[in-house]
Amino acid sequence: MSGLGVRTENLSVRFGGVPALDGLDLRLAPDKIHGLLGRNGSGKSTLAAVLAGFRRPDDGRVLIDGMVPFENAVVTSRVCLIRESGDLVDSAPVKHVLGLASGLRPYWNDDLAGELLDKFEVPTKKRVQKLSRGKKSALGVVLGIASRAPLTIFDESYLGMDVPSRNLFYDALLADYTEVPRTIVLSTHLVSEVSALLEEVVILDNGRLVTQSPVDSLRGRGASIVGPAAAVDELTADLAVLAEQRLGGTKSTTVLGDLDGALLAKARSAGLEIGPVGLQELFVHLTGTTHVKESSR
Repeated sequence: MSGLGVRTENLSVRFGGVPALDGLDLRLAPDKIHGLLGRNGSGKSTLAAVLAGFRRPDDGRVLIDGMVPFENAVVTSRVCLIRESGDLVDSAPVKHVLGLASGLRPYWNDDLAGELLDKFEVPTKKRVQKLSRGKKSALGVVLGIASRAPLTIFDESYLGMDVPSRNLFYDALLADYTEVPRTIVLSTHLVSEVSALLEEVVILDNGRLVTQSPVDSLRGRGASIVGPAAAVDELTADLAVLAEQRLGGTKSTTVLGDLDGALLAKARSAGLEIGPVGLQELFVHLTGTTHVKESSR
């Protein structure tokens, strides 16, 4: 088994004339863990639904392994979408939900499901509606991991879980992905929690693509420059400034862009401190409502 590649071309979805996705073009390489990042209302859930074949695009198209997923059983049998709502039959006992998944998912692993249910302490004899929100979320992620679907999408599916349970999910997902590589999409705004898992990042804002990049490359695009305000302003005059803070005569400026050797040497000679910017901070700046100024380069 290998993971599925994803391609969207001018993908647009509208609700009552309001765009949820607006001309989206992106590529998701197979056999990688992709982070789908965005604020609430950015279009993450809509994109996840279209990829899983739950919704037909209004314009453009999406291809999963070169095929259109909507009303395509060949594709949808190989795609698993776990949403925060769970999409579970509330009246059914947990063990019946597992039996249904086993019958529908061609790559389902019963042993793995049992191990994960034990780890998350999900009772199999209880009806889904009797589970706490945290246990429902845990059941959802068990269904997603144990499906071993070539394209598995988790759309904020773990929000009902507490921090220890979420960490258990991340560890279990990474361990099974290492054993059985496939294409995994984690849709979330909990960037700091999942950043260590991600290989590629897609950031959406208002239904549009802000950036798509390998995680290491994205981290390398940001820098924090701290020092005397005049020296910081001079150094960052031609850079894309994401944020500024000032305390007395000292200024801290966050920039987006590569700092070449000449700029680094100039910063050192001016006594400026150059520091990295975390993925969470970059995400906040890139999806903010305003930028301080745009690059003139």
